[in-house]
This record gives sequence, structure tokens and C-alpha cells, in this order.
Amino acid sequence: QVQLVESGGGLAQAGGSLELTCASPGKVFSWNSMAWYRQRPGKEQELVAQITSREETIYADSVKGRFTISRDSAKTTSYLQMNSLKPEDTAVYVCSGDRLGHIHWGQGTQVTVSS
Repeated sequence: QVQLVESGGGLAQAGGSLELTCASPGKVFSWNSMAWYRQRPGKEQELVAQITSREETIYADSVKGRFTISRDSAKTTSYLQMNSLKPEDTAVYVCSGDRLGHIHWGQGTQVTVSS
């Protein structure tokens, strides 16, 4: 199992921005697709954004126009740029990567948006 590690979470004010990063420390793996999920308090985990093997991007309706997923050219690291943050974006954000038919997960990073 390859461990993915998220970074960049923290506290932001409504209207502010944060950028999350997802990578495998100490290892260089190229991922077919990468994604970001989140779990908001009292709610089920939901897909926030995904970048496919063809570099197509998919977003949840709730974040379209505000969040941007991207990754480096080597496909080892993904980023989630979050702008115009809202209190309802408060959640634990978890990244995933798909490689050789297996999905690997990170532990998650807390994002808290204050009003």
C-alpha cells in the first residue's frame, strides 16, 4: 500500500483561499488518476474533484468555479486550489490516487473556514 500524504490544510476565513497538496513522501509514483474527497461534519464522504488519466477534470457542483484540481507533469503530485471558501467547505479533505488498478488514500487534512 502506497501512502499518500496531504498538506496545506488549516484555517481560512470565508472568501479566502487555501491550496492542498497530495504526494507520496520518499517515493516517486506516477498516478493514472488522482482525486480529492471531503467529509463534512455529519455527512458522507463526497468527491470534490478528480483529474483523469486523460487530464480531464471533474468537479462537484458545489465547488465548480471555485476549486481547481491540477497535478505536475510527472503525475506524482496533485493540488487542489480552493478559492472563495465558504463555511460549508469545512471538512476533512482526503486525496486518492489510482495506480495499477488499485486506489490508494491519504489520511486527510482538516480545512476549517470561519464566517
